[in-house]
Amino acid sequence: MFEALTRKLTDVFRRLSGKGKLSEKDIDEALKEVRMALLEADVNFKVVKDFLGKVRERSIGAEVLESLTPAQQIIKIVAEELTATLGREPSRLTPAPQPPSVVMLVGLQGSGKTTTAAKLGHHLKRSGQTPLLVAADTRRPAAIEQLTVLGRQLNLPVYAEDPKNPPPEICARAIKQAIDTGAAWVIIDTQGRLHIDEELMKELAEVRARTHPSEVILVVDAMTGQDAVRIAEEFNRKVSLTGLIMTKMDGDARGGAALSIRSVTGVPIKYIGVGEKADALEPFHPDRLASRILGMGDMLTLIEKAQQAFDEKKVKELEKKMKTSGGFDLEDLLWQFKEIKKMGSLAQIAEMVPGMGRFASQIDGEAGEKMLKRFEAIIQSMTPEERRNPSIIGGSRRRRIARGSGTTPADVNQVLNQYQQVQKLTRFAARGKLPKNLAKMFGG
Repeated sequence: MFEALTRKLTDVFRRLSGKGKLSEKDIDEALKEVRMALLEADVNFKVVKDFLGKVRERSIGAEVLESLTPAQQIIKIVAEELTATLGREPSRLTPAPQPPSVVMLVGLQGSGKTTTAAKLGHHLKRSGQTPLLVAADTRRPAAIEQLTVLGRQLNLPVYAEDPKNPPPEICARAIKQAIDTGAAWVIIDTQGRLHIDEELMKELAEVRARTHPSEVILVVDAMTGQDAVRIAEEFNRKVSLTGLIMTKMDGDARGGAALSIRSVTGVPIKYIGVGEKADALEPFHPDRLASRILGMGDMLTLIEKAQQAFDEKKVKELEKKMKTSGGFDLEDLLWQFKEIKKMGSLAQIAEMVPGMGRFASQIDGEAGEKMLKRFEAIIQSMTPEERRNPSIIGGSRRRRIARGSGTTPADVNQVLNQYQQVQKLTRFAARGKLPKNLAKMFGG
């Protein structure tokens, strides 16, 4: 996400940091570069103008110009104003006074409504809620089947009828079933069109009148740029949106839609889609996204992903082993590799690590996945004794492991070297300190 914008903003702030004291002219020159970067990222012109006006007004004050670290103060101001542009506070789903709460997903064909309905249901289920998915897109071929298959894969109930039945009636009967089965949320996958027309809006209005949703959420493709903003404005005028879900954010290198849409429409972004997997739907946090855009990472989201992916009991066992000398073995490293894969691609993980965002685009996702698979194959080709005590692996054992895993002895050496580095770090961590060069990386 925001690959080019992050790189350009990071370069601007690095040059500012090298100047020491700053003049008003220095600030204006830097903001001119920021302006170009935002416009090239396809951010709405009015949004750019308002944003830079606020940043400049705050940046030419004594707090910045007389500061010992003026560049840091400007970065802080930019981060705060970016957060404000994105919506300041996170916006969550609003439940109805009495269950079931209805979420009506609307949007054009191809925006990802059906997939998003399943992802949202999965997200609610993981948080302890009981969702019911409703297949109300009777126009698009295979839409009902697609939602039914996704529901089966994620173990989510799906209400579907004959596609010849009118969607408002299908939705009304779905609400009755939700009440009968005790579902807390009803997620309606409504019909879309290739364009906005009166027939579509009339049907959505009828569905809304029959279901009384607490949320009417537009699912919009982030990669369509300013078209996404125009679509959101039109839907908001016609059906009064309560929120937005932006899909394909992981494929949107510019980010103009995300940075413009809240400011232009006044409608909050509730979730962002960051991949194809069922768990690739993130609650939207304006401050965290601003931090990612500025290359500062997003450790809170990374921690949350780790908490979801990692088995808590296993983590505690691993912590205990790490505190004993030599207790961390290749079985543990193999488990870590598998858990890391659950958190997303290596590029997505790097994007959340402070200072690594600008390098995320240089990480070949496919190559990274192949490397993890190769590491797994090598460790799985070892005997239990070799995994517990890698020091016994000599030349003949390395050749046997390489043959068994379809790799080379050099690849086996790479895994063993990686293990030794991780083991060395765990020993330092167990003693409560890090090597000097690593301590500097983490601000120690």
